[in-house]
Amino acid sequence: MILLPAIDLKDGKCVRLRKGNFDEKTVYSDKPWEIAKEFENAGAQMIHLVDLDGALAGHSVNADVIKKITSSVNIPCELGGGIRNKDSIEAAVNLGISRVILGTIAVSDPEFVTEAVETFGPEKTVVGIDAKDGMVAIHGWDTVSNVTSVDLALDMKRRGVRTVIYTDISRDGMLSGPNVEQTLNLKNKTGMTVIASGGVSCLDDLIRLNDSGIDGSIIGKAIYENKIDLREAVRRLN
Repeated sequence: MILLPAIDLKDGKCVRLRKGNFDEKTVYSDKPWEIAKEFENAGAQMIHLVDLDGALAGHSVNADVIKKITSSVNIPCELGGGIRNKDSIEAAVNLGISRVILGTIAVSDPEFVTEAVETFGPEKTVVGIDAKDGMVAIHGWDTVSNVTSVDLALDMKRRGVRTVIYTDISRDGMLSGPNVEQTLNLKNKTGMTVIASGGVSCLDDLIRLNDSGIDGSIIGKAIYENKIDLREAVRRLN
């Protein structure tokens, strides 16, 4: 199982939110590129970046910091947040991003996902499915749609997407344990590569995900709060 340590960016700083709430944030570093280098040194194979400002604005806001992060490491970085047109994908690639995560646009304009996969390839195009009670949340989690996570994933699969990142937003930033059941349900019903996100609190959580057959896990707050030693986790699970 691949482990993806997360760097969430707001105002150029590395932060974590509780349940995606912008009013409940903790700043961990004003030099996110140094955090990225630490992750690489610990053995991470890929870094998960989220432009939180971009998720709300609908376009990349932290481009300079993102470029500094990708230039600081020799491992690939993926990016989500505000990527909703072809220009923003190209801009991300030009910043050194290896693959982009399409979120809101997958619900509001699924045909765009088809075009993105055709243009940039399935290796560079993944879909982030953020869900609450099995229903997809969009627009920086401000709105819960009437689309189920499984239905959205199956539609994305038909459009050429191979990998989805599944976030249980009720658990994100809460250290309450990942929603293994829902994540595994998504994988079993779609046959896609599924990366879990949200709630990971300890090494045992990662072992449960791994033993369930989940393909990868994003780890955020648990690293910053020293509840998971990334180097040890990589050694155990990669």
